[in-house]
Amino acid sequence: MASRYNQRSFKINPHLMSKAFTREADDDPDDELEPEEQLAPKGSKNYITPAGFANLQTQLKDLFNVQRPETVKVVSWAAALGDRSENADYLYGKKRLREIDKRIRFLTKRIGYAEIVDPTQQPKDKIFFGATVVVSDEAGNEHTYSIVGMDEIDLSRGRVSWISPVAKALLGKQVGDTVIVHTPSGAQELEVIEIRYDAIDD
Repeated sequence: MASRYNQRSFKINPHLMSKAFTREADDDPDDELEPEEQLAPKGSKNYITPAGFANLQTQLKDLFNVQRPETVKVVSWAAALGDRSENADYLYGKKRLREIDKRIRFLTKRIGYAEIVDPTQQPKDKIFFGATVVVSDEAGNEHTYSIVGMDEIDLSRGRVSWISPVAKALLGKQVGDTVIVHTPSGAQELEVIEIRYDAIDD
């Protein structure tokens, strides 16, 4: 990989989180892995574009500085009303607080081991992370894929994770190369028509 840098403009120190916050989160029976985390190969690095990294930071900052404090206020207000067992505002607020805390922990972890790669600084002759690739299938139809991080997947825009079958098949290839992509619907042969390294926006 080329042009990696480790800028961290927003951090959350886990030691600053209250014991109650940590304990409640650990006891949550619904605290399962996020889909992105489940898809990540064990021990793999979290490659991400600068725009994707900035988006994760923005999400984390909003959750920690805006949504969580507001939700805590609602829970505190609802708790002061009395019977909590039938207090819809209190019950919903607690549920929402657990969801926020879960997402904060996930984003903090993802940001913590992110490896930022600027597509515009990658070598231009082969397909690496951040490449936008035009391929032609066996029927002559062209498809465009941008190889991005696991937190940046957007199939409607042709953005696929670098660990996806199509990206794995394309990585390291050059214009004119053909690859076989194995999908649930069967094997498909693709020819690389064009490789470019556009900036990936949010």
